Amino acid sequence: MTPADPLSATFAALADPTRRAILARLALGETTVNELSKPFDISGPAISKHLKVLENAGLITRGREAQWRPCKIEPLALKNLDEWLDQYRQFWEQRLDRLEDYLRELQGLPPKGPKDPKNRKPPKDKKRKGGK
Repeated sequence: MTPADPLSATFAALADPTRRAILARLALGETTVNELSKPFDISGPAISKHLKVLENAGLITRGREAQWRPCKIEPLALKNLDEWLDQYRQFWEQRLDRLEDYLRELQGLPPKGPKDPKNRKPPKDKKRKGGK
């Protein structure tokens, strides 16, 4: 059964540590199914099932070139996940900023106010968007 939306499929695929390890390996570059299965003590069919879940979630693509069956990561699916997570990252950064101001107030110090953009790293996808 496939989840109703791409984000649910992504989270379901990432819920398994073997699939996360496969993605970590594919982040280094395209490779074959046989190479992907080497570090795991599981059967070939089990690796194929993991790859199918990752593929159905749009996290990887699998090809076929003669006897070579390359797998590669699909960065767009991870970018969509990062964009979804960014709204929560911003929420927690704002909360922590308010907590810092409150603690400074309790200590009798003035609030720091707006963060100095030079000293604060923007969320990753914001940095990418600005670079276009």
